[in-house]
Amino acid sequence: MALKEFAFRILNTDKYARSGLIETQRGNIQTPAFMPVGTQATVKACSINDIKKTGSEIILSNTYHLMIRPGVQRIERLGGLHQFMNCDLPILTDSGGFQVMSLSKLNKIDREKGAIFNSHIDGKKFYLSPEESIRIQLGLNSDILMIMDECPKKTNNYETIKKSMNLSLYWAERSKKAFGKNPHKALFGIIQGGLFRDLRIKSLEELIKIGFDGYAVGGLAVGETQNEMFSVLDDIKDLMPSEKPHYLMGVGTPSDILGAVKRGIDMFDCVLPTRSGRTGLAFTWNGRINIRNNKYQNDDTPLDVNCKKFDLNKYTKNYLNHLFNTNEILGSMILTLHNINFYQELMSGIRENIKNGTFDDFHDKYVDKL
Repeated sequence: MALKEFAFRILNTDKYARSGLIETQRGNIQTPAFMPVGTQATVKACSINDIKKTGSEIILSNTYHLMIRPGVQRIERLGGLHQFMNCDLPILTDSGGFQVMSLSKLNKIDREKGAIFNSHIDGKKFYLSPEESIRIQLGLNSDILMIMDECPKKTNNYETIKKSMNLSLYWAERSKKAFGKNPHKALFGIIQGGLFRDLRIKSLEELIKIGFDGYAVGGLAVGETQNEMFSVLDDIKDLMPSEKPHYLMGVGTPSDILGAVKRGIDMFDCVLPTRSGRTGLAFTWNGRINIRNNKYQNDDTPLDVNCKKFDLNKYTKNYLNHLFNTNEILGSMILTLHNINFYQELMSGIRENIKNGTFDDFHDKYVDKL
């Protein structure tokens, strides 16, 4: 049986908002899509079966972390990440550039060698070039790969961001060459340029010349305001190739997602729903709930009566408050699954309203509430 080639098509539009379908060899992905983050080859506190039941159709995993532990050789020996973690969903792997910036206290960027850094686990030295990043991702056998880029820390220094953007473009060319011809997989370019309009446009234009299967907006979720993030998206939304998926990396809150969809974004990932779930913060259609709050000790109502796709309403706020205040792991498991389910219900609502031509009303109803 021939493997399906990667493809993307738009099904409906409502101004800049789009709903579509990404086709991969391991299944289709409805867009706009949210990818739960499985950093260490696991979505924390959730099984893959439960992830699938929430309606999640793709997950993200992390090149940097898997390179350090357990190492690509252990995963490659089994046939790839899907076999390693018993996951039949499509998997996107990021390139590792963001983690080099955020986790390693000792790192050096070399134009030719790539990122030279020390592991945050044991201090071991690693070299991550564009070619090595692609080699690792191919070894992981992921379905969507990301180019190696430099993700600079937030700064208003124009020359610093320009230099970083040009380096990322050089690495993009090398990543594309290392990827070669893989019609059953996809390689996404990453648009850099900080908060500077001309650099973002230049980055996008040069990436289009190289040619990628999708285009991601990187270098955000690093401390900028929501308005600054939306301004970056406004600057490039008319220039993004309409026939390719648009991915906003590392974002975000429900209101971030609503605002980004309004500006033409198709794909999202963020640790927020899982990390929040482990610490007692629940996302609901009526806003956020800190279940540790004492006021829930006598609240016998469900966490969210509007939860539809997953049977989570059998747990009361009273009981969940007890679980968290006694440090029982079940509390983290329930809230993590609830949050992922909520995010997927949000994405489903977004797609339905785009199809119906009512996305602006849906956006305005929930953007300040969620």
